[in-house]
Amino acid sequence: MDLLEAFARQSLEDVKELLILDPNGINAVDENGIPYAFLGARDGGFAIVKYIVEYSRASMNLRDLKQRNILHYAVESGVLDSVKYLVERVGMNPCDGDVDLVTSFDLAKSREDAHPEILAYLEDYVGFTYEDSYHNPIRSGMFPDPSIIRVGNDYYMVNSSFIFFPCIPISHSVDLIHWKIIGYAVTNPDYVDLDSLEGGRGFWAADISYHEGKFAITATYRLNDTGRVFRRQMIVTSDRPEGPYSAPSWIEEDGIDPSIFWDDDGRVYMLLNRGARILELSRDLTKQISPATLLFYGDQKRAPEGPHLLKKDGYYYLFLAEGGTGEGHRVTVQRSKELMGLYEPCPYNPILRQWDDAQTITHSGHGMPVDTPDGRWYMAYLAARPVDGKYTLMGRETCLDPMTWTADGWPIVNGLHGPSVIQKAPYSVSEQMRLNGITGQDPHMLQEIAQKNLDDALAWMTPRAPRPGTIERLNDDITIKGYEEDLHQVLCRSVYVRRQSDLDFKVQVKVSLDQLVEGGSAGLTCYYDENTYLTFGCFVEQGKTYLGIQEQIGEDKKTSFWEAKRIQEKEDVSLAIETHGFVRDFYLMEGEQKRLLHRLENVYYLCDEGIKMGKRFTGAMVGLYAHRMIAHFHGWNYEGLQH
Repeated sequence: MDLLEAFARQSLEDVKELLILDPNGINAVDENGIPYAFLGARDGGFAIVKYIVEYSRASMNLRDLKQRNILHYAVESGVLDSVKYLVERVGMNPCDGDVDLVTSFDLAKSREDAHPEILAYLEDYVGFTYEDSYHNPIRSGMFPDPSIIRVGNDYYMVNSSFIFFPCIPISHSVDLIHWKIIGYAVTNPDYVDLDSLEGGRGFWAADISYHEGKFAITATYRLNDTGRVFRRQMIVTSDRPEGPYSAPSWIEEDGIDPSIFWDDDGRVYMLLNRGARILELSRDLTKQISPATLLFYGDQKRAPEGPHLLKKDGYYYLFLAEGGTGEGHRVTVQRSKELMGLYEPCPYNPILRQWDDAQTITHSGHGMPVDTPDGRWYMAYLAARPVDGKYTLMGRETCLDPMTWTADGWPIVNGLHGPSVIQKAPYSVSEQMRLNGITGQDPHMLQEIAQKNLDDALAWMTPRAPRPGTIERLNDDITIKGYEEDLHQVLCRSVYVRRQSDLDFKVQVKVSLDQLVEGGSAGLTCYYDENTYLTFGCFVEQGKTYLGIQEQIGEDKKTSFWEAKRIQEKEDVSLAIETHGFVRDFYLMEGEQKRLLHRLENVYYLCDEGIKMGKRFTGAMVGLYAHRMIAHFHGWNYEGLQH
């Protein structure tokens, strides 16, 4: 008899005997990479769970290949005593997520019909019902550097857009969880020159503010590393949150991550790094009227940036992002009674940081607080979800956690526990439905709205501004005119993409070509920047048509698949890509059938860490392209694959 048989028979005596003979046997794994300790929790019953914890050599920090812990398996067992013991005596967190952000709480919900008592216990333990929870990130895909404000009962957020056009998305929410892009800060291509900028440059770390009926958005305009000026600060204003916004005013002060702060006396300031420097602006926000001076350099003092000021209860609270935008990223806070006074670091710093390297949500920082009408506080911040603990395929996303105030007047985020995977929503599900104008009783309609918003026409972008007439969209019918430049060239304008918002997803579209042009191609693209992307589509070479897959990895272009296919002009060809992490499957759809053409096992290059070339901290995109030909697309469908 081995341990697995002893677990299945729930024989504690046999388990004891086997582990006396081989104490390290509990650290074995089965053919699926599942630790024996976890299988004991799933199959062995409560007495065996207690023995594994208290007498065996099993580590309670252990994770399986999907980053699940022993509590996940105890929930699968359906044994309430095991779940309670692991939560209350071992201190396992039911809100810890695996690589797919599935928590023990989620598993309990999925098994509610068979074991409602486990879900009821976990709801009581965490202090909220599953229906009234939300998952981080609240904005999936490339939504870095969030800046958030409340105006009345409405919330507005801006994020970095880099070289993508339109520039700087403006999003709206009524519940802090469900967001929709309503406009952009820069929609006139004549206002800024993105044409020659390399990927990863452009608009960094936008900030939105509101004062006396006027919205203001500021951001760093990051140029290429040529010439004498690398960074300029842009400000635009509007009477409406969605715009249109004014022509930019330019503040010629070096630095990044500007924000605007209005003091009680009506004077207005810009903050920007290094550390937190401050300068006064004219009240119309068009001119710098004082030199920049350093308020405070930072608590940790590594890469201090993203400064924001909040005035509350007689203090100026200065929030900073520190530690670099990788694993050590964090939020710190300091305060002073006077704007230009001496700032005291918070004794609880960092008030937000991911301390557990095994967690799925990492790189958390660049936070900005926001309050609700009834006086509760939250912090929106960026974070990342590295695949295999290394590759941030989705880019930096936006998360949200509650911010509370200590008795001595300091803000802390999520009780200093770091970013959460699942959390109590700011508004109950019934309130969310009412605020979002949903009638009926089905909360799944909120998820449908969220998915629709990610694929709304306003959520689509182009790398740099397109030439007039290059992209035409009428509802779901999209026409792209391809020019001589291909996707590897900065001058290419015939790419139309949206954020990849799921680690696993499938996408499908029909493409037809007006005319078959030698050397031309059109179809689907998985895009990061001009240096790293793949295309899957119809190619014309030497007078013949093919279905092909090409990869651009730095300076190397690879043809991974090439199949001759007779394609007529104006004939619909239905293409699909299904992705699981870094695996891409490419299909030709033939009626209701799909034919697998090729698989790429590792598209590692579609992420920040893929290659070392240029500024790489944007995120993976998916969309459409055309090269040398006019292509018509219809039937676009993007679907996240849930776990």
